[in-house]
Amino acid sequence: MAVLPRFFSWSSVTSLLLAFTCALRCVESGKPSNVILILTDDQDVEMGGMAESEISLEEHEDGSALLCCSETPMKRTKELIGDAGVTFSSAFASTPLCCPSRSSIFTGRYPHNHLVRNNSISGNCSSPSWQKDSEPLAFPVYLNKLHYQTFYSGKYLNQYGSKDAGGAAHVPPGWDQWYALVGNSQYYNYTLSVNGKEEQHGDDYQKDYLTDLVLNRSLHFLDELSPSHPFFMMLSPPSPHSPWISAPQTSTGYCGNPSIQCQIPPLITSTTLSGKGGFDSQYILKWQTLLSVDDLVEKLINKLEAMKELNNTYIFYTSDHGYHTGQFSLPIDKRQLYEFDIRVPLLVRGPGIKPKQTLQSPVMNIDLALTILDIAGVNLSTVNMDGQSFLPQMAPTLRNGTERPFFLVEYTGEGYSQEDPSCPKLGPGLAHCFPDCVCEDAFNNTYACVRTLKDANLQYCEFADNEAFVEMYNLTADPHQLENIVKRVDPTLLQIMNQRLIKLQSCAGEDCRKIR
Repeated sequence: MAVLPRFFSWSSVTSLLLAFTCALRCVESGKPSNVILILTDDQDVEMGGMAESEISLEEHEDGSALLCCSETPMKRTKELIGDAGVTFSSAFASTPLCCPSRSSIFTGRYPHNHLVRNNSISGNCSSPSWQKDSEPLAFPVYLNKLHYQTFYSGKYLNQYGSKDAGGAAHVPPGWDQWYALVGNSQYYNYTLSVNGKEEQHGDDYQKDYLTDLVLNRSLHFLDELSPSHPFFMMLSPPSPHSPWISAPQTSTGYCGNPSIQCQIPPLITSTTLSGKGGFDSQYILKWQTLLSVDDLVEKLINKLEAMKELNNTYIFYTSDHGYHTGQFSLPIDKRQLYEFDIRVPLLVRGPGIKPKQTLQSPVMNIDLALTILDIAGVNLSTVNMDGQSFLPQMAPTLRNGTERPFFLVEYTGEGYSQEDPSCPKLGPGLAHCFPDCVCEDAFNNTYACVRTLKDANLQYCEFADNEAFVEMYNLTADPHQLENIVKRVDPTLLQIMNQRLIKLQSCAGEDCRKIR
């Protein structure tokens, strides 16, 4: 057995292997492809502005009718990315909460492996433990070793920059240029970590509006690039997360009703629906913030085209998870197992991807890391992640691959023992209460689900509560998940789904891809 010289380290050997892999690929295909990942915050598929525009008529039993007009805010994004490439109609988050989901994107791992449970430091969000154990394994580290020029701008993790997380001086490994928001989504009056130094921002639209700042810093980065190396950019604007502050030029968009009244059940009262601060106004504000994201996409693509880099760049557009606004009479939040909270938009364009594709293949946010590393030429067998590359699905001429038969969605409930001051008469355990006491049940809501689409469109979920409650839905027959069929299905099928769930909840790395 050969003995390595004393100055060698396993990390240096890994770097050499990565560089060698890249060198072989570069001989075959020329300059490596650039990659851009645009990640929005709380943008669901159903009501998040990605559906087709439509006009519908809602008729009521009393003979009245409501005309619902829906002109969605993401028209240019759909045209410039989706129509120019592929739209995944079955893209999912591994968990419906910001920090755990974003941690899955960076690490390519399920929450039970990266151990981020919620948005708090105690829940491992951007904690010292996360920084020590997970950040060095995140996919940008691999790209940086391949001499990708790396850039980050926008929201990172909810607790990033807090005192207990090392403050704004902490810059995760793998990033050459770092413009990260301290804390949770804001549009004005925030702090950025600019390569480890605090930068304060106020309320001047021209200088401070965060979605535009994310774009402007990215354009500056592109101007300063070295032409001899590829680049990776991750843009994470705050939209459409609350507090839903739009740019001045988009603040009058959707002054009419964008169809929410046609989508929510009659249990929602008129006060909650259309009163001051009700669902209608919040829904409109969300869409107004997305108009700036649509503008970001257009300007970024125009810049790439002017640089003659567009045809050599993969552009991913997605969200960290979904969101609900009135469905099932739930007010506003995420954290639920249902499609509106776990299904996300995913559009991709790039070399080898034929335009105007819509794919049913189930993909997840834990797949983004390995897909990007696959594009970069990394030998994926050397990467310990739970996901799998979906490059073969969207560009089969470049790669061979298989679809996953099923996958895991998991969430660790945070609980809430206090009263919501908006509705104290209902007692503790409720949150997001509207004036007429339409509230979220915020008691511990811990569950794990197995979702399958390949052979049957099913969802099976087990709750970690005193009842050991189980929910199961056939989404082919019941796409809105209105009927829990757990007591009517074949017990053999329940057992199969239970066994799949047990295996998924304990899997790691390649074993997650082998479960059948």
